[in-house]
Amino acid sequence: MKKAKLLWLDLEMTGLDPEKDRILEVAAIATDMSLSQIATYEAVVKVDASLMKERMVGEFWENNFASRDALQAQNQDGKPIKEVEKELLKFLDDHFGKEIYLAGNSIHQDRKFIEREMPELNKRLHYRMLDVSAWKIYFENAKHKKFTKPENHRALDDINGSIEELKWYLTFLK
Repeated sequence: MKKAKLLWLDLEMTGLDPEKDRILEVAAIATDMSLSQIATYEAVVKVDASLMKERMVGEFWENNFASRDALQAQNQDGKPIKEVEKELLKFLDDHFGKEIYLAGNSIHQDRKFIEREMPELNKRLHYRMLDVSAWKIYFENAKHKKFTKPENHRALDDINGSIEELKWYLTFLK
């Protein structure tokens, strides 16, 4: 079986503060270094409804009300974060070898939540990460080229968009 090297991960959270906000939705795609998909994982994390109501406010959530409403609606079917972490660890065991590189857009922010809420998963991840947003900064500022992807703010859709974005940047290297 082909082993994955990149763990494309996206989290939807109640907000961006890892001290106050919580993970709501997790998606992962395992790929090889050619960006070929090997496996996927998705889960809804159950979060206290009062925390969601308190934290999912402001301009971002007003502008993305459809995503907010969908995340809130699915919350009742969520699993505890420790169960999701356990499933992700099994996903790693099934599809990865020794080195697991976290990949995604602005993945450093997701990593902060992983460190806090899923410490066992964090221990399994390599310290190096593939952050597509670094490519975005370079191409938009140095090459004046912009990749436009849908901003659904749903975990699996966001990962697929990030993989397509990196593939697009890589076409300029040929």
